[in-house]
Amino acid sequence: MSGAQTISTPRQPVVTHSAADQWKKLLSRRRLGKLSDAEDMSRTAFQRDFDRIVFSSAFRRLQDKTQVFPLAQNDNVRTRLSHSLEVSCVGRTLGTRVGSVLAERYPELTVDGHDVGAIVAAACLAHDIGNPPFGHAGEDAIRDWFCESDLAQSWLAQLPENQQNDLLYFEGNAQGFRLITKLLLQSNKGGLQLSTATLGTFTKYPCFSDSMSQKESTVRHYKKFGIFSAEKNDFIGLADALGLVQKAPEVWARHPLCYLVEAADDICYRIVDIEDACRRGVIGFDQAESLLIALVTDNSDIQRYHRLKTHFEKLEFLRAKAIGEMVESCQAVFLDNEASILGGTFSGDLLEYVDKSSELKALKDVAKQQIYRSRIVAEVSAPGYTLLAELLERFGHAFEDIARYGTKAHSKHQMIMPLLPDEYQYIANAIEVGVYQRVLALTDYISGMTDAYALQLYKKLNGISLGN
Repeated sequence: MSGAQTISTPRQPVVTHSAADQWKKLLSRRRLGKLSDAEDMSRTAFQRDFDRIVFSSAFRRLQDKTQVFPLAQNDNVRTRLSHSLEVSCVGRTLGTRVGSVLAERYPELTVDGHDVGAIVAAACLAHDIGNPPFGHAGEDAIRDWFCESDLAQSWLAQLPENQQNDLLYFEGNAQGFRLITKLLLQSNKGGLQLSTATLGTFTKYPCFSDSMSQKESTVRHYKKFGIFSAEKNDFIGLADALGLVQKAPEVWARHPLCYLVEAADDICYRIVDIEDACRRGVIGFDQAESLLIALVTDNSDIQRYHRLKTHFEKLEFLRAKAIGEMVESCQAVFLDNEASILGGTFSGDLLEYVDKSSELKALKDVAKQQIYRSRIVAEVSAPGYTLLAELLERFGHAFEDIARYGTKAHSKHQMIMPLLPDEYQYIANAIEVGVYQRVLALTDYISGMTDAYALQLYKKLNGISLGN
C-alpha cells in the first residue's frame, strides 16, 4: 500500500440527528447471544471480534483453501488465508479513514476512526470463512449435487421450499454466517458472540435463499443470499438491533460498512490476482504491467517505478500503489454517498464510481477470461468438483442408512462413520434429528474441509492411499 496519506473530507452532506442516531445503532458493541459484556481495558470490543476470528479453527483452515490456484505448490501465490489477511489490512485502512470523518461529522458518536477500522478489519477477516474447498468450484459441486443426486432429491422432497432453496443455491456467504454465529463454539448462544456491528458489516447479502428462486431482476435485490433458514431468527434479531433498512419482505439493505468490506475484497482480488497470475506464468509481465500501471496516477511514483530492477519488485510496487489509490478513491465515494448508503438506496458498489472504474474493469475481464479459465486452474478445479460430489454421495448415503437402521445399517456405512468428527457422528445417529438438520450437518462437514484434506479423504475412501 502507498505511504501515509492525510484523511481528506469530501463535500459535507447535510448533517441530521437521524443520521447520527442511525450510526449509533449501526456501530453497536452489543454481542450476539450475550446480554452484557465484561470490560477489557486492553482491547476494544471490536478488537476482540478480530481476535476471536483469528483464533477460530475455521479461520486456520483457510490456509489450505483455494483462492485462485488450487493446491498450489508455489508458495508465492495467495491462499484464502493470505487473501483474507490482505483484505483485512486494506479494510482496516479504509474503515479508519472513513470512521475518522464520521467522528468529525457526528461528535455525539462514542466511536472513533480506529473503532470503525477494527469493525471493517474483523468483517474482512471473516468474509471468506464459509467457503468450501476448491473455491467456487466447490460451491458449484454442492449445488449441483443437490440438483442431480437421487439421494439429495429424496431429501429435498421432504423439505419446505425455503429449506430446499438453502441447498439448491448453497452459498459460502450463508455458510460463513452459520459458522460464526452457531458452529464455532457451539456451547455458546451466538457462536463466537461477535458484536452486532461486526456481524452486520460481515453480512454482504442480507436476505434469505427464497430470493434466489425469483429470477426477475425487479424482484431480486441481490445476486446471492447470505442467511440459511436455520439462522433466520438470529439474523432478524440482528437486523432489528442494528436498525437495518428493510427493502422488501425478508430483504434488508446492507450495513453501510459492508460496502467498505466489499471494496477491500474487490480491490485486493482484482489487483492481486493479476500479480499471482504473472508469478504463475498464466499471463506475461508486459500485460500485468500495463494493467497495473494504469491505476497509478502519481508521476513521482511512475518515475520511481522505472528505477526498479526486477519484474517481481516492479509488480509489488505497482500493486501497493494501486491499492493505495483505490482506497483513497473508495473513501471519497463512500463519504459523498453517505446519505443514500444510510437510506438503503445506494445502487451498485463503490468501485463502480471511482475515477479508475474502467481500468479496474479491464483487470476483472482479464482475470475472468485468462486466469480463472486457465488450464492450470482447470486441472485441479475440475477434479475437485468431482471428488466433492463423491464425498457428498458417500457420506450422504451413510447418514441416511444409519438414520434409518441404526446398528443394522450396512457395514460399509458403519465403517466410514469413525472418519467423522464426534458432533457429526451424533447427528447421524440421533433419532430426534430432522432431515434438514441432518443435511446441513453433511454440508457443514464437507464445506469445512480444506482442499488437501478433501483430496486425502477421497483417496482413502477409494483405496488410492491407505494408512495415516
